[in-house]
Amino acid sequence: MQSWITDFMSEYGYIGIFLMIALENLFPPIPSEVILTFGGFMTTYSELTVTGVVVAATAGSIAGAIALYGIGRLLHVDRLEAIIDRWGRLLRVKKEDLHKSAAWFDKYGYRTVFFCRMIPLIRSLISVPAGMAKMKFGLFLLFTTIGTLIWNVVLVSVGAAVGESWGDIVGFMDVYSNVAYALIAVAGLTVIYFWIRRMRKKTS
Repeated sequence: MQSWITDFMSEYGYIGIFLMIALENLFPPIPSEVILTFGGFMTTYSELTVTGVVVAATAGSIAGAIALYGIGRLLHVDRLEAIIDRWGRLLRVKKEDLHKSAAWFDKYGYRTVFFCRMIPLIRSLISVPAGMAKMKFGLFLLFTTIGTLIWNVVLVSVGAAVGESWGDIVGFMDVYSNVAYALIAVAGLTVIYFWIRRMRKKTS
């Protein structure tokens, strides 16, 4: 996959970077670390500039985020309530659980969007719950742009600074990604554990 990404970017320049990052948002297994650090490296031997790469990457990220936000809006609370009405007993989920989750996102959503834009995998998927919570689009766009811009500036600048050693940075980011995935898995298992524990108490 990495060679395909770099070949595409080398062929199409800024447009290639825009399309790759937009696709990365919709298909998280595509690593933004490769796109951004290689994009930075490209500025050392081509007519591309760090500013241009950052702008193209940020525009692509925003485009992908808006698409996922739109999907989230289609899955708004009313539709989820209908699903719970039909399948809630089987899933052991109540409407109250849904409203509690929505209230939490309303309270912490903007900060969550900002910080999650710098966490692999989650940086893409966070747009869906933002849409589901009907987060104000303007603020969603603002915090998405700021968080994305920081992530892009750092990785593109590092790629430009290390030049041909950009692959070493990708290796380092793989470690960061693996740590992030492990923490996400632990958090997920913790939530499942307490959920099962709560269900057992209700049925005992």
